[in-house]
Amino acid sequence: MKQNNMLAMILAGGRGTRLHELTKKVAKPAVSYGGKYRIIDFPLSNCANSGIDIVGVLTQYESILLNSYVAAGRRWGLDAKDSGVFVLPPREKADANLDVYRGTADAISQNIDFIDSYSPDYLLILSGDHIYKMDYSKMLDYHKACGADATIAVIEVPMKEASRFGIMNTNETGRIIDFEEKPQEPKSNLASMGIYIFDWKLLRKMLTADIKNPDSNHDFGKDIIPEMLREGRNLYAYKFQGYWKDVGTIDSLWEANMDLLDKNNALDLSDNSWKIYTEDVTTPPHYIGPNAEIKRAFITQGCVIDGEVKNSVLFTSTKVMSNAKVYDSVLMPGAVVEEGAVVHRAIIADGVKVGKNAVVGDPNSEHIELISKRVKGDE
Repeated sequence: MKQNNMLAMILAGGRGTRLHELTKKVAKPAVSYGGKYRIIDFPLSNCANSGIDIVGVLTQYESILLNSYVAAGRRWGLDAKDSGVFVLPPREKADANLDVYRGTADAISQNIDFIDSYSPDYLLILSGDHIYKMDYSKMLDYHKACGADATIAVIEVPMKEASRFGIMNTNETGRIIDFEEKPQEPKSNLASMGIYIFDWKLLRKMLTADIKNPDSNHDFGKDIIPEMLREGRNLYAYKFQGYWKDVGTIDSLWEANMDLLDKNNALDLSDNSWKIYTEDVTTPPHYIGPNAEIKRAFITQGCVIDGEVKNSVLFTSTKVMSNAKVYDSVLMPGAVVEEGAVVHRAIIADGVKVGKNAVVGDPNSEHIELISKRVKGDE
């Protein structure tokens, strides 16, 4: 391990049930985003750009596609000597009848041997289902400067939304004095981003004790962090400033895609100094037909547009046929809007066809409609 002697573990086993049919067959971190990316590309690219060369990806639910996708570490430059991305599904061990991860802390506990084989000084723990750019080496510098046992990345959220998050209450030096999981009456607006740096020796000791505790949920937020506070450990909040989106619902996934339509958006996927790496799909350039009308759209390679597209994000190899209209919508890879069909405020899932002259979505709806099955149109 070079540079900062920090190993990363990405928790990528979530079901993402609020994304409904989008996560019926794929894990949430493998869901498509932003024209050509998958959500997992963001933490993996952040690791590569931060100089972290050993990354474990802990998978569980509907993991076949995610496992094969992540295993190609070369996408993120993590396939050189002494570096790599390692897929770590739960597995039965001789001394334990476990074949699932029982919680976030348990997922790390079951992989202590893997972590020990690299002897890191620090362990970085990440969620695999958030969209953001972050230099983890700066967070590590802060962790060291504070003499922290654990550092938790936080982001300021509007006070009225704070009850949806795990909230860190800090003193004037940034030391965490209290942690509340989704408090009814929050005392602060510093929300946990699910990004932790621990001193590995201390965390290893705590995890070993946690495994043996029958009353534990084996969870960082519910067990490990509160226990560290009870023991008077040095926990510090690292304030992150920048774009961060938890895309846990259809509405928030749509919003995150729509954010890209602002030319000066904070995520800035065109920034060459902090690239987001992804699978390079072999497709031809996009094609815009002579009668197409396009206004404020994010269009990826392989798209064919003969109709009207406004305020929308079109993923790889989508098609909008002649006289079709797509407004305020997201078309995922391979989606097809056939002749004369109209799409308003919707996400059209991978490979789904909206039939001839069909109408889906509602321009006045408060929520976004997910279209995950073929919509029949005129024959």
